[in-house]
Amino acid sequence: MALNDLFDQVERNREAYLETLFTLLRQPSISAQNMGVRECAGLLAGMVREAGMDAKIMETKGQPVIFAERIVSPDAFTVLFYGHYDVQPPEPLESWHSEPFLPEVRDGKIFGRGTGDNKGQLLAHVLAVKTWLATRGEVPLNVKMVFEGEEESSSPHLDAFVAQNRDLLKADLVYTSDGSLHETGAPLVILGVRGILYIELTAWGAKWDNHSGNKGGVVPNPAWKIIDLLQTMRDSHGNVRIEGFYDGVSPPGPATLDLIRRLPFDKEKTRAAIGYDGFDMDVETYYRKLMLEPTFNIAGFTSGYGGEGSKTIIPAKAVLKVDFRLVGDQDPEDIFQKVSRHIKQHAPDIQVKFMGAMKPSRTRPDLPSIQRVVEAVRQAYGMEPIVQPSLGGSLPDYVWTRTLGVPSVLVPYANADESNHAPNENLDLDKFYAGIKCTLSVLDRLSRVEK
Repeated sequence: MALNDLFDQVERNREAYLETLFTLLRQPSISAQNMGVRECAGLLAGMVREAGMDAKIMETKGQPVIFAERIVSPDAFTVLFYGHYDVQPPEPLESWHSEPFLPEVRDGKIFGRGTGDNKGQLLAHVLAVKTWLATRGEVPLNVKMVFEGEEESSSPHLDAFVAQNRDLLKADLVYTSDGSLHETGAPLVILGVRGILYIELTAWGAKWDNHSGNKGGVVPNPAWKIIDLLQTMRDSHGNVRIEGFYDGVSPPGPATLDLIRRLPFDKEKTRAAIGYDGFDMDVETYYRKLMLEPTFNIAGFTSGYGGEGSKTIIPAKAVLKVDFRLVGDQDPEDIFQKVSRHIKQHAPDIQVKFMGAMKPSRTRPDLPSIQRVVEAVRQAYGMEPIVQPSLGGSLPDYVWTRTLGVPSVLVPYANADESNHAPNENLDLDKFYAGIKCTLSVLDRLSRVEK
């Protein structure tokens, strides 16, 4: 079905839709500082209702969640759009060229905190529904929306919210627009994320620092305790030696390998971008390691003296910070227990502290709904999208694929230079309207999926 009438409606309402976004951007909603979040929830819920959906504000142990739906038939396909209305703190304020909560357009870009991350992108879904209802009278499938107010604070209550409201949130696909298009300008369709487990290890020696000569060889050095432990946890080839660590890690299937072989890759540009002259991988090795394999990373190691000059001491304390990126069916709680058992066996006096975790998430590329999304993105942008099996980083996508048990897809709408989390955050004006049109195309294509 041609979408010209819907796209024309977007063009006729460019100014009105932009003012709706400006209204949302003017309302601060900084979850880290508990500033304006509830007020923003009320404002956004009103916008969703005005677009033609039933919307309500639902409480969590933290900030509220906006839930909305428009149900056309119990037998129709149901898509759930997820986004977040909270934003990062705007500091440093002196680095902004305009007020962060007084949006303005300059050089074809909308500047303001939350433009790309994530108010501009979630509003694209709301305005797409509004456009469809105004043009054709009814949407062609069931639409639900979940907008949370704590994503910028690691979504501490989203998993519990989803678990407690499974029936209400029941859907056939979760669709998220967050992040940016590929640096080439090509649209992305992302099918997963790696999980993460972050821990802290602390070792002690004496009650205070000692002279490395007068007490050398007598007082134990806690830094060596941690180094000796690390040698039992990982071999010289990078393989993790913790028993059961690789349980749940399966080799990628042919469809996934085909996807990564088609991803854009330039060895020289990658070498320059990461600042490592020794980088020398082919496309498949690079993406396998970045997306499909777990890691064991030392994020920080602190002990003794690290200032200018020399200081001859035996430190009393050593602290190691570690993150594990997880894939497949690895569970961070299970990995934490296995790591703890390993440490208890090899270095029982070293303390292990759990710092945070997210489960990995993956959606199969061969699902009919995913194929329809790829078609929709291709139609909306007029170019072939880059289909990426996973991000290397971590997001709370598992709440949809694991807790709710629904396939999930991430399709970013923002420009690659959006400066999210930084001063002068922005969203290309054309990308804002293109996002609305992409969601319209997604609604159209998903309505044709047979349940």
